[in-house]
Amino acid sequence: MSTEALLTGGGGAEESRCMSIDDVLALHTGELGRWQLRHFVLVSFAWTLEAMHTMIMIFADREPAMACAASDGRCSDRCAGAAAGWEWALGSGSSTAAEWGLVCGERYKVALVQAIFFVGCMIGAGVFGHLSDSFLGRKGSLVVLCFLNAVVGLLTALSPNYWVYAALRLLTGFSTSSVGFCSFVLATEPIGPSHRGTAGISTMYFFSGGIAALVAVATMFQSSWRLLYVATSLPSLAFVLLVMPFVSESPRWYLVRGRADDAMRVLRDIASTNGRRIPDDVTLMLDGDADDTKEPLSSSSSTSGGTILDAFRSRTARVRLVLSVMVNLICSVVYFGLSLNVVNLETNLYISVAANALVEMPACLLTTLLLHHFGRKPVVIGTMLLSGVSCVAGSLVTGAGAIRMACGVVGIFGMGTTYNLLVVYTAELFPTVVRTAVLGCTAQAMQMGAILAPLVVVLGERLPFALFGVSGIIGGLLVFSLPETMNMPLYDTLAGLEKGERADD
Repeated sequence: MSTEALLTGGGGAEESRCMSIDDVLALHTGELGRWQLRHFVLVSFAWTLEAMHTMIMIFADREPAMACAASDGRCSDRCAGAAAGWEWALGSGSSTAAEWGLVCGERYKVALVQAIFFVGCMIGAGVFGHLSDSFLGRKGSLVVLCFLNAVVGLLTALSPNYWVYAALRLLTGFSTSSVGFCSFVLATEPIGPSHRGTAGISTMYFFSGGIAALVAVATMFQSSWRLLYVATSLPSLAFVLLVMPFVSESPRWYLVRGRADDAMRVLRDIASTNGRRIPDDVTLMLDGDADDTKEPLSSSSSTSGGTILDAFRSRTARVRLVLSVMVNLICSVVYFGLSLNVVNLETNLYISVAANALVEMPACLLTTLLLHHFGRKPVVIGTMLLSGVSCVAGSLVTGAGAIRMACGVVGIFGMGTTYNLLVVYTAELFPTVVRTAVLGCTAQAMQMGAILAPLVVVLGERLPFALFGVSGIIGGLLVFSLPETMNMPLYDTLAGLEKGERADD
């Protein structure tokens, strides 16, 4: 049924008006009102928690400064530690590297535990991507994830040795990687299509803010990595107990699970808080289905949560999924690879990390401004090509470190913009029934990129720039095969996606 027919009441005065959630948001509740703003802010705080649990390794696993404690002021090999007269300036409990001697020949264990963390991220992204779309839901998944983060983080602070620590970091990765995309989906699904892109990009401010907050906390606990884990784990527990009770489940998830009454209850709450009203004769429909049956979706109907296999069964979704995985993988390799090169500068660690977090802010702002004028697809293409070309230029520079550094900064800025936008763009490419399952899959691709990035960095000075540059250009070219999603409907089902694709053709 068309929007015009709905507005004119076509089909009889007593016939229910079947509308999609996007239509209800646009016509009756308001696309971005007080309810959505409050809900968005509360849910998006989860990004801050994810940033702290992910980036804590920078401070907890760092190699602190050493001081010569010999009475004559002469110390020999630093790798010999106390036997050669050296001691840790802030004490052996200042980091895992200091406590367990993860330096010199044992330094590889720091990189190993980082890789183990991202392996956990890959596993967790797939598991919770499915659970969030199926019986657990967006809100339920976020509660479980944040609770796990709090518990495992506190247990990590009690690690008796390196291998227990590594195992607990694996579990932390399992729960951490899914916090962001579950929060993103839950925060943006109740927002109307004309504001959804801006809202999605704005979630990244919370991630950058989380890194900045971590720097502040880490500065206070420089002498104890264990207390640092406690201080960064307790906020997750507070989030579960104090914030999540005031957060509603997504009406879109309710609808695809056959709980139309619950979906309408949330929408009426949105309308009431925004000073609007939904007419009594409005009922909800799943796009693609109700157009054929012209009947509302009843609470006894059920569209089970989809999986990645369901996405592969749809030709349109299959092509989009393969391209999305490739683009997300490339973006992650370049973004994390260039970030590692910047962090390795010989500057104060805390200032460097804070600066990197603050640099992300202009990238978010630029993305938001460009989205309204050019759409998703052109911005992703342009920023990936910008990053790729600047990195290729950096690989051609010889003996001019400042110029190569400038090329790297431009590359990070461009790929940081892409990184922020890809979550929004990927989410809009797929229908509700498989959305978080797909985001879980692309999150796994990003985690694989995070694992590969350090392996590229160790190849030298110029070769990594060349590889990052070529990768960025290839990624930008791949995006040409994806559609634009700005102001397009957010489909609920794969059938609706296929029907919309045929209509566009």
